Amino acid sequence: MSWRVVPAAELASRPEHLERWRRLHRDSAGSPLLAPEFVLPLLAVFGTGREVLAWRERDGGADVMAILAPSRLGAWNTFQPAQAPVGLWLQGDATPPELLPDLLRALPGAAFMLGVTQCDPMLMARPPDGDDVRTMDYIETARVTLPASFDDYWNTRGKNLRANLRKQRKRLQDDGVPTRLEASRAAHEMAAAVEDYGRLESAGWKAKDGTAVAAGNEQGRFYRAMLEAFAGMGAACVYRYFIGERLAAMDLCVEGGGCIVVLKTAYDEGIGNGLSPALLMREEATRDIVESRRFERIEFYGRVMEWHLRWTDEVRTMYHLNAYRWSWLGRLHARAARR
Repeated sequence: MSWRVVPAAELASRPEHLERWRRLHRDSAGSPLLAPEFVLPLLAVFGTGREVLAWRERDGGADVMAILAPSRLGAWNTFQPAQAPVGLWLQGDATPPELLPDLLRALPGAAFMLGVTQCDPMLMARPPDGDDVRTMDYIETARVTLPASFDDYWNTRGKNLRANLRKQRKRLQDDGVPTRLEASRAAHEMAAAVEDYGRLESAGWKAKDGTAVAAGNEQGRFYRAMLEAFAGMGAACVYRYFIGERLAAMDLCVEGGGCIVVLKTAYDEGIGNGLSPALLMREEATRDIVESRRFERIEFYGRVMEWHLRWTDEVRTMYHLNAYRWSWLGRLHARAARR
């Protein structure tokens, strides 16, 4: 077994590399966040050209693949744009401690440290700390394991949440204001979906700090290309929620590996009257997801917020992993961290 390292651009330009990634993705946990349809737009929009594709050859295939980027002299990290909820590390049944020393020796520039960032313990079990491999907590994130029926799920949620949304719906009904949930899944619908999402987000607080999605910025180009790619294989869903004729909230979602991942949520911050458009949408979208019987769970990723805990009790800790070429360097880094 040996490591190969090539420019990451070859993932798109060399069909054998893409097929190798696709095959390993299919044979592993299959997270949509590591599917080629997610990875290739990330590289195309946010890559700098310095990224590399690394894989460990085994029995004519690969049992580990990763997209890595230099962070400073002698140090590398998994390629980690803000739009990627997990680090771009894809593996079968291998375990990181046995892999990383040889990978460090294969990386260019006499690499002495490698960070595998934003690891999900569902995709890669957290290894114990050692002299040359150490982990640290990143964030807590949430998921919903789906029961057989929506009513079974909804009855486990807090009384305050259920009563609050019931009151909001009655107020809308009494005022004669209809609501509707729309789901877009076709590739030709994704450009308009991203434009709508951008208008919704750009009208809120994210516009003030420059992080809002817009159809013409890098984020907009990424989400359009990525959603179109997923929609082309029947694995994208954009939810729009209307209060009257007003677009009130949206979710951008991708599917695969038994789950649906809610990547982005935006809502109209100007809607008052005690209404919570994102929560109203979430209730109806969750019903739609459960009743489709296509998924085992909903994944939110991102840092756990108060509203997540109204929706689920399932929380897990994501982590970063650091690997060192020499054990003494790992021990030195650990002592510095403790200080």
